[in-house]
Amino acid sequence: MFVRLVIFAAALLVGTVNGFVPQTSVHQVSRSLPTSTTSLHDVDPTGFDAAVPVAPYGEQQRLFRRTVYTHDDWKKHRSQDRFFNYLARAFKSGVYKNMDREVSIATIVASVVVVYNLFATGYTGLDGVQHGAIIDGLPKLSLPLNAFTVTSPSLGLLLVFRTNTSYKRWDEARKNWGMNINHTRDLVRMANAFYDDRGVSSEQRAEDLKHVALCTWAFVRAMKRHLSPAEEDEAEFQAEMYAKLGTEQAQKIIAAAHRPNSALQDLSYAIDGLPMHFLRKNEIHTAVTIFEDNLGSSERLLTSPVPLVYSRHLARFLGIWLLLLPLGLYDSFSSSWNHIALVPATFVTSTMLFGIEEIGTQLEEPFTVLPMQAFCDKIYNWCTEIVSWTPGDNGRERKPVKPEHMYFSKKEMKEYA
Repeated sequence: MFVRLVIFAAALLVGTVNGFVPQTSVHQVSRSLPTSTTSLHDVDPTGFDAAVPVAPYGEQQRLFRRTVYTHDDWKKHRSQDRFFNYLARAFKSGVYKNMDREVSIATIVASVVVVYNLFATGYTGLDGVQHGAIIDGLPKLSLPLNAFTVTSPSLGLLLVFRTNTSYKRWDEARKNWGMNINHTRDLVRMANAFYDDRGVSSEQRAEDLKHVALCTWAFVRAMKRHLSPAEEDEAEFQAEMYAKLGTEQAQKIIAAAHRPNSALQDLSYAIDGLPMHFLRKNEIHTAVTIFEDNLGSSERLLTSPVPLVYSRHLARFLGIWLLLLPLGLYDSFSSSWNHIALVPATFVTSTMLFGIEEIGTQLEEPFTVLPMQAFCDKIYNWCTEIVSWTPGDNGRERKPVKPEHMYFSKKEMKEYA
C-alpha cells in the first residue's frame, strides 16, 4: 500500500514539473528568428498572434517580445476569449519556462514534506483505512501558518516595488524612442520646408536633403546598435551602414569610440550646410539636442540597474519564503487525501510568485525587448519619403521666399546668375 502511495506522489510530481521543461535548443530557435525589414507596412507579425515554430527559452525568447501592435492585434488583445487562450498556453509561456528550476525545487520540497509526514504521522490507504506512523519517533514537518501571514505583506510590497520600478524603466526607454521617432520626422520636415533653393539646382536640393535624411537615420541606427548586444547586431549594423551611407562616412561611424556621437556630429554638419537662414538652422538643431538627451537617458538605463542589494534580497526572501511555505500549508490541506493537494497548490503558488519576480527582471533592461529595429526601419522610410516632397507638388502655387527668411542676399543672387 505504501509503495503505491510513493509511486502516485512521484508521478504527480513529475507530471506537474515537466510541464515547464524546455524542449528546444538555441540552434533550433535561431532558425526561426524574425528578420528585419525596411518596408513600412510589410513587416513580420509581432503582435497578439505572432507564433514561432519552436518555443524559445532563456535569452532567446527576448527576441520574440519586440511587439508592434496593429488594430487587429488590439481587437484580439481585448477578446472575451483571452482568459481561455492565456490559460491554454500557460505551459508554453516563456516566463514560466525560465522558472522551471525554481518551481521544480519548490514542488519537490512540498512532495518531500507530504511523503515524510506519511512516515512520521501515518497515512490513509486507498481503501480509506487510517494507518499509523511507519517509523515511530519521527517529528512532524510543519510550521505555524502565522509566520507566513505576518511576512506576506512585506513580500508583496517588495514584489510590487520591483515590478513597478522595472515597468517605469521600460516606459522611459519606450518614450525615448518615441521622442526619436517624433523628432526625426520633425527635423527632416523642417529641413525640407526651410530649404532656400533659389540658385540651387533641383538635383543639389534632392542630394542635400537626402543626406540629411540618411544622417538622421544613421544616428538612430547607431543608437540602436549602442544599446544592443554586439553578438546580435554588429554584423547587421555594419552591413546597413555600408548599404545606405557613403563608404567613408560608414567607416568613420563604425570606427568611432562612441558611434551615436559620431553620427550626430555628421547630422549637425549636414544641417549646417543647408542653405537657409541661421535662425531656422537653430530651430532644426533643437531636435539634435533632444536626440542627445534621449541617448543619455537610454545610456543611464542600460548601465544602472535597480540597486543590486534590492534585487538580491528580494530573490532570497522570495526563494526562502516559497521553499518553506509547504511546511506552513501542510495542516491546511488535512481534508485532502494524505495532504496530497499540497503539491499542486505549491506548484501553482510558486509559479505565480516567481512569475512576478521574473517579469520584473525581464523588464528591468528594456532595450532587448523593445522593437528598436522596427523603429529604425520606419524612421528610414518616413525620413526618405518626407525629403522626396517638393514645394508645389501638392498642386498649390509656390510663394516667393520672404526677405527675412532668405539665405542668399540679392547681391549673391546676381553673382550666381
